[in-house]
Amino acid sequence: MVSAEYSVDLKLSTLLNEARPSAASLRAAGEAVDAVAELIKSVPSQQAAPEAASGFVRDLGLAAEKLAFSFRPPEVVRLAGSHAAGVVARPDVAADLLVRLPKECFHEKDFLNHRYHAKRCLYLCVIEKSLNSSPLIRKVSWSTFQDEARKPVLHVYPATEIAELPGFYVRIIPSASSLFDVSKLNLSTRNNVRAYTKDGINQPTPKYNNSILEDMFLEENAESISCTFANWKALQEALVLLKVWARQRTSIYAHDCLNGYLISAILVFLTMDSGGSILNISMSTRQIFRVAVNFFATSKMWPRGLVLQPIKKRTITKEYIAHLVRTFDVAICDVSGHVNVAFRMTKSAFLELQDEAACTLNCLDKCRDGGFEELFMTKVDFAAKFDSCLRVNLKGNSKVTALSFCLDDESWRVLEKDVQSLLQQGLTDRIKMIRVLWRSTPSEWNIMDGLSEFGSNPLIVGVMLSLLEKSYRFVDIGPNPENRDEAIKFRKFWGKKAELRRFKDGAIAESTVWETETWEKHTIIKRISDYVLTKHLLLRKGRFDSYPVSSSGALLGAFDNLTKQLRLLDDVPLKITTVQPLDSAFRHTSVYPPEPHPLAYEKSSQRLPKFAPTCIRSLEVMIQLEGSGNWPLDPLAMEKTKSAFLLRIGESLEDRGMFVTASEDEVNNVLTSGYSFLLKIFHERGLVLQKQAADANTQSDPSEDKELFLRSQHSSMINGLHGRYQVYGPVVRFLRLLSSFDWTFSPMVVDINNDFNLKDEKEINVLKRMASYAKSSAELLTNLIVHGQSGQYTWECLFQTPLSNYDAVILLHQEKLCRPHHVLFPPAETPNGKMVIKGNPSNDFHPYMPLSKSVVRSSRDKLLVNFDPTACFLRDLKCAFPVTFKLWHDSIGGDAVGLTWENSKKRGRDEADEAMPDPGSVLKEVGDVGKGLVRSVYLLKAPKLQ
Repeated sequence: MVSAEYSVDLKLSTLLNEARPSAASLRAAGEAVDAVAELIKSVPSQQAAPEAASGFVRDLGLAAEKLAFSFRPPEVVRLAGSHAAGVVARPDVAADLLVRLPKECFHEKDFLNHRYHAKRCLYLCVIEKSLNSSPLIRKVSWSTFQDEARKPVLHVYPATEIAELPGFYVRIIPSASSLFDVSKLNLSTRNNVRAYTKDGINQPTPKYNNSILEDMFLEENAESISCTFANWKALQEALVLLKVWARQRTSIYAHDCLNGYLISAILVFLTMDSGGSILNISMSTRQIFRVAVNFFATSKMWPRGLVLQPIKKRTITKEYIAHLVRTFDVAICDVSGHVNVAFRMTKSAFLELQDEAACTLNCLDKCRDGGFEELFMTKVDFAAKFDSCLRVNLKGNSKVTALSFCLDDESWRVLEKDVQSLLQQGLTDRIKMIRVLWRSTPSEWNIMDGLSEFGSNPLIVGVMLSLLEKSYRFVDIGPNPENRDEAIKFRKFWGKKAELRRFKDGAIAESTVWETETWEKHTIIKRISDYVLTKHLLLRKGRFDSYPVSSSGALLGAFDNLTKQLRLLDDVPLKITTVQPLDSAFRHTSVYPPEPHPLAYEKSSQRLPKFAPTCIRSLEVMIQLEGSGNWPLDPLAMEKTKSAFLLRIGESLEDRGMFVTASEDEVNNVLTSGYSFLLKIFHERGLVLQKQAADANTQSDPSEDKELFLRSQHSSMINGLHGRYQVYGPVVRFLRLLSSFDWTFSPMVVDINNDFNLKDEKEINVLKRMASYAKSSAELLTNLIVHGQSGQYTWECLFQTPLSNYDAVILLHQEKLCRPHHVLFPPAETPNGKMVIKGNPSNDFHPYMPLSKSVVRSSRDKLLVNFDPTACFLRDLKCAFPVTFKLWHDSIGGDAVGLTWENSKKRGRDEADEAMPDPGSVLKEVGDVGKGLVRSVYLLKAPKLQ
C-alpha cells in the first residue's frame, strides 16, 4: 500500500514538473510582459477613430459619429491570471495583462446600448496600431474574451521567442475599474439595451450588465485570487492538476463551463468560511484535488449560489443571491458582491461537469494508481464523451440572420439554448444528457470584418443515451386529447408527425411513431433530431441514408427455420440438442452482413434478379448431440464419426427440401431461406482428449472441439454484452483506448463477466503498430466529427493504409474479386514505384452470373460456396514464399496486397546463409502465382542488406 501511494505521488510530481514551466522560462516571460506593458504605457494621446473597427461598430448597431473619443494612455497596466498567481500550466502559457481604461475616454452613460463595448474595442485598436509598429513585437492578432464576441482582446507575440514556452503570447484585456455607477448595472432590474423588449416592454439585461461589471471588477477579483494562492504550494499544484484534468475533457473546458479563472475562484471559495473552510494549509495536493472534484460532483451549495466573501464581511443580501440563482443557470458572486463570475455557464454544461466529476471520484477509488492514466493522460473529447454526435451548420440560416448579433445575450448563445430546448423536448427521456456547444470565434479574425464570420463553425450536439428500452422505443405517448391545451401544444411542436392513437389498454392519446426494422432501432435518435431541427430551425432537409447493419430479420428467420428443422430430425442416431450460431453476423459485428442469395432458397417462386453473385459465404453453426457412451476415444476416429453424423444430417435435410453441398474440407453446407450455413459438431470429449495430450507433453495442434468451444464462449459473451449495451460506443472511444493504453507495462484484460483474477493475467504483445494507427485515426475522426469534412483528409482515410508503407504492392483485378461490391473505394491508386509485371484478367471466373427461371437448377450447380480467389492466391503465396515476405491484405474488401520483406535475422540459419534472390525475380514469380487475378506488381523498396 505504501509503495502504491509512493508510485502515485511520484507520477503526480513528474506530471507537475512537466506541466509547470521552469523558473528561467517564467522569468523570460515576465520580461516579455514588462516590455509589452512599457510599450502600451508609451502609446501617445490621439484621436480614436470609429473607422478603425467599422465592421465591429456596424454589427453592434451603433452610429460611428457618436463613438469618437480622445485616446489617453492607460491608468494602470498590470499582470494578472496564472502568471501572477504562479499557476501556469502548459500548453496554455499565455500571460494576461490588464489594461485599465481611462475614465475620461468614456461618458457616464456609455454603458447603454453597447457603446462601452464599441469604445473598448476602439481603445484596443489604437494599442494594436502602436504595437504593430514596434520591432519588439512579431505579431498582433484579435480574439475574444471567453468566446464573447462583443469583448475582443489582443494577442501580442513578442519578437523574441521563448524556447521552453512555444507559442507564448501576451493577452491584452481591458479593465474598467470605477468607470460607471454600479447601481445603473443592477442585474435584477436594469435594461441597458433599449432594443431588448418583449411585447413592446423593455426587459432586464442581466448578461449584458454582467459583461460590463465583469470588466469593472476584473482587477479586484484578480488581486484577491493572487493573494490566496501566494505562498500556498499545495493549492497552486492542485489548481495545475485541475487545469490538466479539465483540459483533457474538452467539452467542460469551454466558454460555457470551466476555465482556469473560474476553477481558481472556486478553490478560493473553498478556503473561505462561506465555503465551509474545507480547504486548509495542512492539506496535500492530492487531498485538495479530491475535495475540489467532490465539490463539483456532490455539493449542495450550488443551488443556493456561491459567494466569494467572508460571512462577517458580506455585503450582498440573501434576496440578491436568490435573484442571481433565479436569473442565471449557475451563480458564483465575486468578492465585490456585484458580479456573477459564472454567468456564462449553462445548465447543460454544469450537469456534464458534475457527471465528469462523479466519474473522476469513482476512478480515484477504483482505478490502478489512483486513476492517474485515466484522469490526467487520457483525452476525453467531445466525440469520445457522447454516444451520438450531431453537427448542425447554421451559417446563413434564416433563424440566425433574423437575430441581432448582440442584445442581452449574443445570437450564438441564444441558438445554443434553442437547439438544447428543441432536442430536449423532442428526445425527452430517451437521453440522460444532451450538450450543445458552438465555438463561434473564428480562428483568424479581422476586426474590420465585424461579427460576420462568427458562427462559421458548425454547432455540435452531444447526446448520451438513457436506458435502451427508452432510447429505442418506437412510440412516444403524448397528452390525452381531452387535455386540450397540452394536445394543441403537442401538435404544434410535432406537426405532421403527431397522430391520435388507441393503445392496447384502451387509452387514447396524442403520439409520435418512429417505425423501423428492429435492427435499425439505433437510427431513431438521429431521425427524431433531424425532424425536430429541420422543422423548427428551417434547416434544409438532408438526405438520411440507412445502411445494412450486422444482422437482419431475414437472416434471423432463416437461422430459426434451420434450428427448427435440425431439432425435428428423427432419423439421425443421436438427437440434436443445441444449435448455436458462431458467425459475426449473429452477434451484430459483421462489417458486411450477408444478403439473401436468390439461388439459396428451397423453392424458386420468388422474383429472380437478372444477375446474382457467383460466390456465397457460409455462416458457421455449431451443433451438439445428445450424450452417448459409444463415441470413440481416438481423436481421428472421433472426427470421422462426426463426419458420418454430418453426412447423415445432410441427407435428412435434403429429404426435407433443403440443398446441401459437401467438399473435402467442409462436410455440410446447407442452403436454406436464402443463406448458406456450415454445420460443425462439438463434443466435450474432444476437450478431454486435448487436455490428456497436453498432460502427456505431446505436441498437437488445437483440436476442432477446442476451437469451437472458444468461439462458442466468445460468441455468447459478445451477445451478452450486446444485450447490456446495444450501442457498443462510438468508434473514436475504441481508437482512443488503443492509442492511449499502456501496452508496454500493462496487459489489457477484457473481463466481461468479472471472473478474472490477477493470476489470469498473461503477457500480451505490444501492439505498437495498431496503437500508432489508432492514435492518428482517433485524431482525424474527432476532427471530422467536430469540424466536418475539409481538405484532403476525409473519413475514407481511416480505412485506407497508404501504399507507400509497403516494400512492394500487388494490385488485383477488381472485376475478378468474389465480392467487388465490398470494395469501399475506387481501384487502388498506382503506387510510386517500379512496375515489375502487368497481367490480364482471366476468363475462368466471373463474380456475377446471369439468372433466369429456366436455368435456375443449372445456375445453382455453378454456385461457389465459400470460394474466394484472393484467399486462395494468398494461401499459395505463403506456401511458395514462407520466409521471404509478409503479406498485408484487407480481407473484407480490398483490391491491393502489401508486401514487406522479412528480416534475414528472423529467418532460419539455412535460409539466412542463402543469398536473397533478386526482388524483381521474386515479384515476377508472385505475378505468375496469381495469373489472371493480378493486375500489376510494383517494387517500392528493395530488401535491406544485413
